[in-house]
Amino acid sequence: MKIALDAMGGDFGPPNLVAGAVLALREYSHISRLFLVGDTVQIEAELRKLGCNDSRIEIVHSTQVVDMSDRAWSAVRRKKDSSVSRAVDLVKHGQANAIVSAGHTGAAVAASMIKLRTLPGIYRPGIAAVLPTETNVFVLMDAGANIDARPEHLLQYAFMGSVYSSHVLGYKNPTVGLISLGEEDVKGNEMTKEV
Repeated sequence: MKIALDAMGGDFGPPNLVAGAVLALREYSHISRLFLVGDTVQIEAELRKLGCNDSRIEIVHSTQVVDMSDRAWSAVRRKKDSSVSRAVDLVKHGQANAIVSAGHTGAAVAASMIKLRTLPGIYRPGIAAVLPTETNVFVLMDAGANIDARPEHLLQYAFMGSVYSSHVLGYKNPTVGLISLGEEDVKGNEMTKEV
């Protein structure tokens, strides 16, 4: 697995993200390459502090950062050399299999939609959260970011969650449900009743 990490994102930037990346490399031997995307000087300084010289790490320099106050779509268009945008480029060009960002969620989604596109029939990506239960895990879709989802979007989230559950988690026949205010058909807003 080759992962691109937006090393400049999040509230605490490179110190915590680089430390987490080093821990991940120690814990998960199946990570064959970890791209740390961001300011080379800052990333190298953090790696030195941690005494890490893991050959699986490759630093990809970027000169810009998407701030939490930036508007997502305009930031992606204006800050083409941002760490999140460059990380998505690595996936687009087949150098990485996945991107991880603790930064501006909207910018990560916008960059992905602009550069990677969605599958046919999927018009709005959903944020997935894999949550533990007493016996295993389940996928919660959409765990944020979409405030005006329509019924067709909820159907698309169900499809994406089902595919993830099958192909990544290995569930043979995933069950899909809708979380609402109660199980009675009359509860919930008009959209959840329609779904």
